[in-house]
Amino acid sequence: MLLHDVADRLNTVADHLPLPDQIQPDPALSEILDDEVRHLASLLTYLVGESAFRHRAAARYPTRVTATHRRTTLALAQAAEPTSAALAALGSAVHHLGLLADLTHQAPGPARTRAIASTYPGLVDRLGESRTCLARAAKQLRAAADTRAAPAVTAPSPPTASATASRTR
Repeated sequence: MLLHDVADRLNTVADHLPLPDQIQPDPALSEILDDEVRHLASLLTYLVGESAFRHRAAARYPTRVTATHRRTTLALAQAAEPTSAALAALGSAVHHLGLLADLTHQAPGPARTRAIASTYPGLVDRLGESRTCLARAAKQLRAAADTRAAPAVTAPSPPTASATASRTR
């Protein structure tokens, strides 16, 4: 349940990022990036903190560690890498957006047009990279959550003679 919840939260951040055809270098995008960077930083902090807490608990109480506990701890730690990559890509997107905002205040001309034309694809690419990293992290968490040891199936025991006799009365 925990892993699915974190995966859902990562997908929510990705869903709030604009798709390539929706990206406009305007103040609204700055607001979206501000919100989603905060959410993603919070999720990364949670992943790292929860992983560290579980690691410490396993070291202190090794007899209480189960295969599920180990698998969950590992999944949280593994999700930190693509989550941090998504955060880094969003940081780069903020940089590209800042460059584009600065370019709008420069005098119009061919140099400005070329600079905008070369900077805008970087913004689109970084937002796409972030979405891809978030999807990868969510997929890893869901796969770990869905990988469970199959419960032992026991054959039902045949009813005892006294139980059979009491049912026929």
